[in-house]
Amino acid sequence: MIGWRFGEYKPGEGEGSTFDKLLKLFKELLVHTSGDVSEALSWLNELDKQYKLTNDDYGMGDFIQDLIDKGYIANPNPGEGGYAPTKKMEIEIRQKALEDIFGQLKKSKRGGHSTNFSGRGDERTSELRPFEFGDTLDNLAITESMKNSQINHGIEDFRLTQGDLEVHETQYQSQMSTVLMIDISHSMILYGEDRITPAKKVAMALAELITTRYPKDTLDILVFGNDAWQIEIKDLPYLQVGPYHTNTVAGLELAMDLLRRRRNPNKQIFMITDGKPTCLKRGKKYYKNSFGLDRKIVNRTLNLAQRCRKLDVPITTFMIARDPYLVNFVDQFTKANNGKAFYSSLEGLGEFIFMDYKNNKRKRH
Repeated sequence: MIGWRFGEYKPGEGEGSTFDKLLKLFKELLVHTSGDVSEALSWLNELDKQYKLTNDDYGMGDFIQDLIDKGYIANPNPGEGGYAPTKKMEIEIRQKALEDIFGQLKKSKRGGHSTNFSGRGDERTSELRPFEFGDTLDNLAITESMKNSQINHGIEDFRLTQGDLEVHETQYQSQMSTVLMIDISHSMILYGEDRITPAKKVAMALAELITTRYPKDTLDILVFGNDAWQIEIKDLPYLQVGPYHTNTVAGLELAMDLLRRRRNPNKQIFMITDGKPTCLKRGKKYYKNSFGLDRKIVNRTLNLAQRCRKLDVPITTFMIARDPYLVNFVDQFTKANNGKAFYSSLEGLGEFIFMDYKNNKRKRH
């Protein structure tokens, strides 16, 4: 007999084991501590004391041993002590960031940036049209074609001609190459506000989104302070702010160089920053000015924005600060590039980037 078996409801059941609850907190703490396992566990112990996260049956020592046994942390130098996150943990941290910011997204085998072009594309639509020379039979609407044959020639004298055939209309799915620039200058943790952690979470979520939902797209990530350098996706949880100025020029130059290597015709730059450009590099020396907007630095930055515009590379700036003179600079920068700018709070940063990535559906060249 098919049916349902009901039992007594017990509070706490179905909410995950103690290990699962601690693991969720531990992942969050790892991002805040830039992958420092010891510091994250110290914070978790303090939270346990305050909120009684463990009990007599399952203690913090059990949790640490489970982390090791389940392959979440490992000792990279056996015999010397100390643990580090494993590749498994890095993947789960990115997946958590994606779930937190963008919600549950299922893996797709194809890129999903629809263009306005119809024709022999990648994804079927609900529209039908008559078969034309050059159309493939992959998109043949069999049911409609058979119906047309019966209407046009009758049931007894069955014939299927080219005039009977209909095909599903399709849309092209364009590929996108994106460079994500993250500001790691000292101002990202200035005035007691942690701006780098939300930036890291967004970068991890965007990386997970592209690799799972849009595998045809590419994502390159770079950080910029006094200089700019490329980082790997696996490095994101360990990203830290340094005692740096903001060399936006170096970041843009590296971004353009990375995009130059990509064959996709559709390219874009996302830049997360909280301040104005304050640094240039001339040879081995740095030209710095943190007081106000320096004309030499600003003009060089605007020139690069215009160069990107000529190369048809739009720059979307996500400014996580609202100072009037910074807003004025970003407005100038956006006009020079003909790009876009969002003035976002830390909480809304992920939603802004996700929506812009989804909506930036450019035509295939």
